Amino acid sequence: MQIGYGRATVRRWESGETVPSAEAEANIIRLCRERALFRRFTDGPLAGVDVSAEWLADLLAAARLGSADGNASAFDQKALPAGEIPPTQYAHSGDVAIAFQVFGSGPANLVMTPGFVSHRELEWEHPATANFFNRFGAIGRVAIFDKRGTGMSDRVSSGTLEERMDDIRAVMDAAGMYEAALIGVSEGVPLSILFAATYPQRTRALVLYGGMVCAWDPLGERVPLLEGEIVRVRRTWGTPDPSFLRENAPSVAGDPAEEKWWATHMRMSASPGAAIARMKMNADIDVRHVLPSIRVPTLILHRAGNRSAPSEQNRYLAAHIPGARNVELDGVDYLPMYGDVDSIINEIDTFLNEHQAVSAVDSVLATVLTLEPHIDPEMPMAAQAQVVWAFADLARNQVYRFRGRQISSDRSNLVAGFDGPSRAVRCALTIRDASASFGVSVRAGLHTGEVLHQSDDMTGQALDASLRIAELAAPGEVLVSSTVTDLVAGSDLFFTECEERARARAGLQWRVFLAGYASDGAGGGS
Repeated sequence: MQIGYGRATVRRWESGETVPSAEAEANIIRLCRERALFRRFTDGPLAGVDVSAEWLADLLAAARLGSADGNASAFDQKALPAGEIPPTQYAHSGDVAIAFQVFGSGPANLVMTPGFVSHRELEWEHPATANFFNRFGAIGRVAIFDKRGTGMSDRVSSGTLEERMDDIRAVMDAAGMYEAALIGVSEGVPLSILFAATYPQRTRALVLYGGMVCAWDPLGERVPLLEGEIVRVRRTWGTPDPSFLRENAPSVAGDPAEEKWWATHMRMSASPGAAIARMKMNADIDVRHVLPSIRVPTLILHRAGNRSAPSEQNRYLAAHIPGARNVELDGVDYLPMYGDVDSIINEIDTFLNEHQAVSAVDSVLATVLTLEPHIDPEMPMAAQAQVVWAFADLARNQVYRFRGRQISSDRSNLVAGFDGPSRAVRCALTIRDASASFGVSVRAGLHTGEVLHQSDDMTGQALDASLRIAELAAPGEVLVSSTVTDLVAGSDLFFTECEERARARAGLQWRVFLAGYASDGAGGGS
């Protein structure tokens, strides 16, 4: 990333010497206003906008706006000639490089969240998959990526859902998409659900195909991942296994060329160990409690005759997402690139034409942290005042560090909201450990739920829930509800259920867990 060049571009923007395309300018200015950071520009197209100059410099450099060499901006991607593979680019999500491609020339912005594993360039060599992508490109400008740990992205661990949400935002920023319709396919469905609930201002619409909200019957009990499934994947991953197409694409089952290609796709997209690790992580994900928080138009698609994703999951989605439209299509193939592709594309095109702008939404999904500091009452008053100030400063800095937003603070408690549950838990653990060094014992409660934005304030049941959970904690403990634990699969956090405490609190709807780091072997205080 050309930081020096980016800063020069900032200066040209301030002076009005260089102005990018109208679409690029609008997208960047909206991003600046959304982040509401440190610097206020006084001149040029950004006049009146508060923004970090370094952040804007990075974005400008990445988008190549105002470049003297005349290279095209990511915001001005043109349609590619038929049959040509779109260039693979990299968006940086923290230290992780996410491979993505942009293609298509339709009027809508679409971000496709792929299924279990993917490979950006290999998939264009498969006629059925290339046709599927090109049909999408006719209705929108499509950004598609390899999830971290798969395909051409960095082969790191699969990451948590919130880390993968950061990956989507990084891809959208790099592709110049402030907002887009999110297309979640198969394993991409829970991630897309969480993104739409957390970032409704960036989600024009949500389309879910063939996915599940949890790895079991949503109306039944949690079923552990069977060891037999792990053994089968370890034995057959990357081999021409006839059962894969029999289960997922019966219309081409028995075709040796198709079996060989999918075996190659598996080997190129992930190793057997990576595939098993992803299966184990997916078995712990449960986004059912997130569904009522979705406030964007939602379309649910499903082929009624497929063998891989039960219809009950899609009906559950439709029943619990406000205003969702559920469409059951004819067909037996679970993989969407086979069978009647046009029926899928036509349903999505019709739906997006009905919802051409991001809806105004004042509620989002957030993880709320309530901290209650306890200071030794025998401490001299002057010393207590210093400790209170030190704790407030520590808490404020750590909330900012973990990308949170302080909602309220006084001597008795601090309340903050976060866009990711793992960050919120880590923030609570960090404050607990650091505050102990100057004589403050902290108890904390966390809950993930819907909050309402009202001016500079946040309200909602999630705030009350986090307070009630904090009241169950002993000094030095961080307690979380099951709404948090269901969303942090793949993290380095460890949770121990506190059944007796949850039962002791009348009316508490959630299971309660003691939080700690996995490296400690158990949740608990320092």
